[in-house]
Amino acid sequence: MASLSRHRLSPADTGPALRALRSWTPPDAPSGSLHPGDVGWLLRRDDATVFLWTDARTDTRAEARADAQTSARAEGVTTAAAPVAVGFLDGPVLRVTAAPDADLGALAADAEDLLVPGNDATDGLPVPGWEPDTEEPWLVFSWTPEPVSSRAVQVTESDTADRALVHRAAFTGSTLTADHWRTMKKSPAGHLAVETLVRTPAGEPAAAATGWFGGTGRCGLLEPVGTHADHRGHGYGRDAVRGACAALADRGASAVAVLTPASNEAAAALYRSAGFTVVRENLDWTRPGGM
Repeated sequence: MASLSRHRLSPADTGPALRALRSWTPPDAPSGSLHPGDVGWLLRRDDATVFLWTDARTDTRAEARADAQTSARAEGVTTAAAPVAVGFLDGPVLRVTAAPDADLGALAADAEDLLVPGNDATDGLPVPGWEPDTEEPWLVFSWTPEPVSSRAVQVTESDTADRALVHRAAFTGSTLTADHWRTMKKSPAGHLAVETLVRTPAGEPAAAATGWFGGTGRCGLLEPVGTHADHRGHGYGRDAVRGACAALADRGASAVAVLTPASNEAAAALYRSAGFTVVRENLDWTRPGGM
């Protein structure tokens, strides 16, 4: 464990973390917590922080090692160290994806100082003594490319305000603005995003979806998807989802994944109607007595 190092990356320095996540993204739904798109969505915030763990002794995942060696942007990441995990705090939840053969015990021990009281859950990182949260499973959906018919159009600069408006109207308490969206698109993950918008016959913004490309022959991700509260029940959300999936497939994605809490029956019904199937359930790990 002495060779394990954790690096705190600012938004501009997340290139090595994104490339590592892409190299770990499989052809079908990722088994870890984070897809490159999860980091991409986080980067709408100027104050976003991403953690990259490296191990100087690890020589696995040659693609990720090569990326680390050629990147000079991540301060403190030595070119001799291979990425072994990427994570960030999503509210009280530490979300982590590790390389397939990473030492999860060593990662959990190193993350101990991040898991202060209040940060009482992890997604993708089992912590000794913690318990799986069986009361709130997450459904992992996967879509296999197929011909798609959709009313969705690709989001352009002129649509940015309406894209943000849909998100605020879909998610109570959201403060997303057009400037947040532009920040995300200018980030190191911006080129991975595909965005679709569906309007009503009267031209009002009704639903939108952001898809994230994980690489040719790798699984893409939807994050986020939303339908304006005033326009639900007309198939607009399904069209936004299918349009984003088609755009990802056109770029070379082998599948598209999306996750939602099992308790969100409306979202689950939307994804099933768009052609997704459930491939498994994910459980968070929670501190005994926490959350």
